[in-house]
Amino acid sequence: MTSFVLFASFFLFMILSVPIGIALGLAGLVTAVYSPNISIAFLAQGLITSTDNFALLAIPFFILAGEIMGKGGISTRLFDLANVFVGRFTGGFAMAAVMTCMFFAAISGSGPATVAAVGGIMIPAMVAQGYDRKFATAVIVTAGSLGIIIPPSIPMVLFGISGNQSIGDLFLGGILPGIFIGLCLMTWCYYYSKKKGYSGTSEKITVKRVLSSINKAKWSLLVPVIILGGIYGGIFTPTEAAVIGVVYAAFVSLVLHREVKLKDFPKIIADAAVSSVAILIIIGTANTFGTILTMERIPQALADSFLSISENPLVIVLLIIVLLLIIGCFIDTSAAVIIFTPILFPVAIGVGLDPIHFGIIMIATLAIGFITPPLGVNLFVGSGISGVGIPALVRATVPFFFVMLVSLAIIVILPQLTLMLL
Repeated sequence: MTSFVLFASFFLFMILSVPIGIALGLAGLVTAVYSPNISIAFLAQGLITSTDNFALLAIPFFILAGEIMGKGGISTRLFDLANVFVGRFTGGFAMAAVMTCMFFAAISGSGPATVAAVGGIMIPAMVAQGYDRKFATAVIVTAGSLGIIIPPSIPMVLFGISGNQSIGDLFLGGILPGIFIGLCLMTWCYYYSKKKGYSGTSEKITVKRVLSSINKAKWSLLVPVIILGGIYGGIFTPTEAAVIGVVYAAFVSLVLHREVKLKDFPKIIADAAVSSVAILIIIGTANTFGTILTMERIPQALADSFLSISENPLVIVLLIIVLLLIIGCFIDTSAAVIIFTPILFPVAIGVGLDPIHFGIIMIATLAIGFITPPLGVNLFVGSGISGVGIPALVRATVPFFFVMLVSLAIIVILPQLTLMLL
């Protein structure tokens, strides 16, 4: 009955449009009032102890680095570089937009941030080239989901903490799957553009153009090299890498690109703080929510019910993916990772899945939630930029949804794609 009260109150608050972090906390409060075994003091303690973790410091710093780089003219330089390589092919602008999202994903660690930073420039540029506005927006909102698959990734940090796994290994495991999904999206863009007659530019690839674009984008391209290279070179931890990323982003934007002024920093820091606080509230309340679930033995019950259906790893993974696809429609990615990692992790390990492989599967599945209503955060960000209505945008993203599903299936079947670099 305690579990019923917990879930019923949580979904009631969600229906009432209460923010996810607050809904989790209120559900825990209602459950504490109902159950004599849970004290209200326990909820307060959980808010503090769950966020008292050095690794969590990486989240606000990665968010701040992404905010600074997003305001510093990075997107234009990355697009110019991508356009040099694929712009002349059929659907070149669309493929360059996906590639730009891949580049920016290696900076931001966030799906909506990638859509906001890239979409504001790429969507008008694609429309000016003759692309349908709905298709152009669908390209960006879907490719923006790569922001949490290609490292650094905020959900990977949360999974590493919740599942007691190496954040560095998760970052490494996400590189090839993220690139693979990006290539699949580019392939669909090429096919669709060929069908619709979206031609490329007349400019040819020349050594001069390539070198010029690389030179303009070199400081942006160095961000993932410094962050990931420092982590895997043993120079600093992921948390320290996030701090280095902020310092480097500020230096590039202020001194080298000079597209951000000192007067802009209060707003940039405020925006990053709001995003960080929202995630930290979710972490605190979701941890308490998860602790109550553990006390009620929900993870064990779910594991037993899954294993009673089948012990075949592929069947179990399929069930988990279906569950996560549904969850992604209603629950924020960060909250879903914190709540469901302790529940699903034992199930995955119980059937012999590699923990890093499972982490990438989980995050790649939840990334699809960025383009599935009713939550679909990327849809709302993209709609706000382009002016395309949500219903029309959802229809335009349907083919991309299936491309993401096929890509996910291949990542599941080929664990080497995730584990090759470890």
